[in-house]
Amino acid sequence: MLAPELRITTAADYKRLVRRGRRVVGAVTVAYTQVNPNGGSPRFGFIIARNVGNAVTRNRVRRRLKAASFELRDRFPAGSEVVFRAFPTSADADYRALLADLEKVSGRVGQQ
Repeated sequence: MLAPELRITTAADYKRLVRRGRRVVGAVTVAYTQVNPNGGSPRFGFIIARNVGNAVTRNRVRRRLKAASFELRDRFPAGSEVVFRAFPTSADADYRALLADLEKVSGRVGQQ
């Protein structure tokens, strides 16, 4: 479970990251990243659209992404802000595929 300080919660933050963030495409997700110059803990947000599946499937994908981001949170630099958008293929992906996508993103955050 992600602590409140590790979550992106406002619509304005989601909009800013999706519009202005650096885009990193993985096998089952696309991530929009930016580094906050004020530092702080890395923060994560998740967008799971209806095309991923029904509510049960979407919530399962969200829980898996949250667990993977919690597991890899130390690999992200301080001040990282990341929004993950799940592709429909993420519904059938195993946990290792989600971890691989997050590892790919963690290596590219902060590189401009």
